[in-house]
Amino acid sequence: MVMMGIERLVGSLKSKLRSLKLKKPLYDKIEKSDSMRVEIRSRKARKLIEETLKVADSPKSRSVAF
Repeated sequence: MVMMGIERLVGSLKSKLRSLKLKKPLYDKIEKSDSMRVEIRSRKARKLIEETLKVADSPKSRSVAF
């Protein structure tokens, strides 16, 4: 008798957890402004330049003339 009550309790807890996982987040998605887009592009450009300079400065790399 006690086992049946525990099984029912566990089953209900599992279903509640599943329903909580399926809910959407409570926040609204923020649209990117033009300044945010520019900042993201400049960060990507700086990162690319940094990686390129690191490869160019390493003694193991050979530069290829195009």
